[in-house]
Amino acid sequence: MSKIKSQKIKSVNDQTMIVTLDIGKGSHYGYFRAPDGQDVEPFAFYNTYDSFHSFWKKLSRFKKAHGCRQVLVGFESTGPYAEPITHFLKQQPVTLVQINPMHSKRVRELTGNSPNKTDRKDPRVIADVIMLGHALRVVIPQGSSAHLRRLTQARERAIRDRTAIVNQLQHLLFVIFPEFLKVIKKISCKTGLYLLRHYPSRQAIAALGEQQLSRIIKRVSRGKMGQWHAEQLCQAAQASVGINEGQESIVEEIGHLVDKIKRENDFIDRVECQMRVHLEQIPYSRYLLSLPGVGLITVAGLIGEVGDFRQYGTVAEITKLAGLDLFEVSSGKHKGRRRISKRGRPLMRKLLYFAAINAVKSTGTMHRPYTRMLERGMPKIKALVAISRKLLRVMYALARDQEMYMENFDHNRYRFAA
Repeated sequence: MSKIKSQKIKSVNDQTMIVTLDIGKGSHYGYFRAPDGQDVEPFAFYNTYDSFHSFWKKLSRFKKAHGCRQVLVGFESTGPYAEPITHFLKQQPVTLVQINPMHSKRVRELTGNSPNKTDRKDPRVIADVIMLGHALRVVIPQGSSAHLRRLTQARERAIRDRTAIVNQLQHLLFVIFPEFLKVIKKISCKTGLYLLRHYPSRQAIAALGEQQLSRIIKRVSRGKMGQWHAEQLCQAAQASVGINEGQESIVEEIGHLVDKIKRENDFIDRVECQMRVHLEQIPYSRYLLSLPGVGLITVAGLIGEVGDFRQYGTVAEITKLAGLDLFEVSSGKHKGRRRISKRGRPLMRKLLYFAAINAVKSTGTMHRPYTRMLERGMPKIKALVAISRKLLRVMYALARDQEMYMENFDHNRYRFAA
């Protein structure tokens, strides 16, 4: 990490103009600082086309007046409000960097020995953080990588919404037919949704009879379920403790929720098809997919979150982006435990964690190192996080070297990566 930090510090020199932005929804605050320390008062500009161009003209005049050759534009890591201005600046001859809001909070305390936080103070604080060298280069996804980021985020939102709907469905079903949940364990499966859409009450199940219900279940589940499930459902329907009051209204809402789950499922299927199409447009994606246990969704999500693996100079940068970099708090005789910082993209950590679960299976590529970690007394979750870090390093090496993964191939060459 020392190598990375020295590169950041060198990026600010006596010919660098620092521009910082305090991002807002309707308006932003800008601030310029010349290499000799001269600056302008923080000023507001709006999230409009004309205001962006006015901001750029003002920046250009300041740059020319102070003889600066390069421009470094920094801002705090933020949500969607920064995207219009960053995409506008990406088309200009500037270098975009971002800082962790935690860093600006710490430095803010040093300014005037006060925790005071205002839109006019924040841009100066961000500039101070950049001068200290604590900024990360911004990699904005382009083309298929940008599509993959949007699609991955859309898929995550759809899965989160679907989970909430399934929970609502379970709550309603528990009121009128709680025994259904004991027979059909996963009500969001195809068979469960079909029965709830067409026979949502215990009276409807009982009216079918075992034989007809068995045929329906076998047909819908394609033989995975059958006679036993039909018998259990019919018996439960005849001796259910579900309530009768307001049952028709609950049944109406159950049908509505089932339709919503199906719509979410259809949307997720369409998104995954589009992810597959865009992933094929990424030249190095096939190298990442060659790693056993890493699937299409994982690779598409990681490329979307990272932007472009090839834009990062070292594996430590991309590890920090994921929030998988290690830290410890030690003092004197006290030796702190090493932990991951989690100051990065949570979706990257989630994707890598599930990939690690696949990789540590008995036939997985990371089973042996995982077993060694457990033998040393490492907790399982901590070992899976360590495997996540290892997978990310291997994937970075594959993308950088444009090579397929081969287990135990030229181990010395990849020792630094794995």
